[in-house]
Amino acid sequence: MAFDVTELVYIDSTGYNFSDYPTFLSALQSAYQSIYGADVYLGADSQDGQFLAVLAQAFYDTAALGAAVYNSFSPVTAQGVGLSRLVKINGLEREIPSFSTVTLTIVGVAGTVITNGQAQDILNQIWVLPTTVTIPGGGSIDVTATAQVVGDVTADADTITTIFTPTLGWQTVNNSSPATPGAAVESDATLVLRQSVSTAIPAQTVFDATLGALANVAGVTAVRGYENYTNTTGGGGSGSDLQTPHSISIVVAGGSSVAICQTIVDYKTPGTDTYGDTTELVYDAKGLPYYINYQEAVTAEIGVQVTLTEGAAWTSDYETQIATAIATFINAQEIGSVILYTSLFLPAYLNGQAPANAYIITGIQIKKNSGSFAASNITLVWDEQPVCNPSVDVVFVT
Repeated sequence: MAFDVTELVYIDSTGYNFSDYPTFLSALQSAYQSIYGADVYLGADSQDGQFLAVLAQAFYDTAALGAAVYNSFSPVTAQGVGLSRLVKINGLEREIPSFSTVTLTIVGVAGTVITNGQAQDILNQIWVLPTTVTIPGGGSIDVTATAQVVGDVTADADTITTIFTPTLGWQTVNNSSPATPGAAVESDATLVLRQSVSTAIPAQTVFDATLGALANVAGVTAVRGYENYTNTTGGGGSGSDLQTPHSISIVVAGGSSVAICQTIVDYKTPGTDTYGDTTELVYDAKGLPYYINYQEAVTAEIGVQVTLTEGAAWTSDYETQIATAIATFINAQEIGSVILYTSLFLPAYLNGQAPANAYIITGIQIKKNSGSFAASNITLVWDEQPVCNPSVDVVFVT
């Protein structure tokens, strides 16, 4: 029997296909026995059996590598660096991470110089002061501190109260307001969503093209548009009951308000009014002034409570994996969408990657902002963007 690798790895109308490791091993064992005889012992404790296992693993790994290469040519299946390179075709770049910042009130003896100072919050997170801070004659100064770790590091008001680098003359530290969260490196799921929206720039409708162009504005993380084509306020299936007749209302998260309004005036249909709570004076290609409005997205913090029974293969690492998968799914949902609590079971089971004996989920409940957990869907307001922090908003009951 010949070893025909084309039966194990091939491309057809369904895409790239390859067999699993046991199939590779079985095919090699059959080919080996066809040469040396069916009575050749190829058990895992034999030298020949172990050698074939090494070959099967090499074949399988090569086939898996081929799948990764094949999938890297599509923005739907590409991952990591491959996806970052691919979306450049659409003029996109993966959003780089940023650091959280917070205003700290430093109190101490006038004239005290704090060099490379650091403060610590109640979660043991470190906040780095400017290189040099000099306490003025009044004995108090407000400075902007930066989180030591990049990404979405949060700190509530009055929680950064520990001096991590004691300095003679530095007496107290506190933050009277919450920290401004930074952004983690853009996930593959979010980047794929932006890429799919960006392809609407050369769309058949001007409205879709406007949304596609806005998705490419620097700093913009989410966009949704509503169009009121009627003669009445809030008509045409608009998300806002107050939207003016014959207008578009575009909800945008992130980005510069001037750049957003300039993009809208560059793409929208002439004569169409704009609706929203943010207004900027911008100019069209002929230099004519326009007051353009749009709606800034409102953050809707989505909390998730997962009730589960731990199995034989359970480890504490699963909590982090589950929370990350759930948060990634929620953060990829559209502005003004409906969060279906039942849809969270799939990411909670790590999209089928979790071992069957690791845990059993007996219930999932969700809430918005300070509401109560419930096993019911959440319908977001037309301008609300769902946000879920895996380390804060996902809790477990065992």
